[in-house]
Amino acid sequence: MTHLEELAASRALWNRWEFDLASDEALAQVLDRGSMEDWRALYALARNEQPLRRRIVRVVARAPMYLPHFWLVAMEGLGEAVDLAAVAPSDGMQE
Repeated sequence: MTHLEELAASRALWNRWEFDLASDEALAQVLDRGSMEDWRALYALARNEQPLRRRIVRVVARAPMYLPHFWLVAMEGLGEAVDLAAVAPSDGMQE
C-alpha cells in the first residue's frame, strides 16, 4: 500500500468520499485526527516534497489542532523554517 493509499483509508477522513492531498481541509483533518500510521505516511510524503512541508506549516498556523508543535518540530527537522509561536488558537483539547 502506498502512502497516499494509507492516507485515503484514514478514519480521520470519515466525512469524505475520497482523499485529496491538495485540500488544506483534508490535510488539517489528518494532522489533527489521524492515527500514528496516518502520520507516518504523511511524514514520509513530506520528507520528499517541500511544497507539502510548507503547506503543513501553513495549515498548522491557521487550523486549531491537538498537537500543532509536534508538526512544526517535525517539519523543522525536515529543513523547513518554522516559528514555534505561530500556531492557531487552541480548539480546547489542549487544556
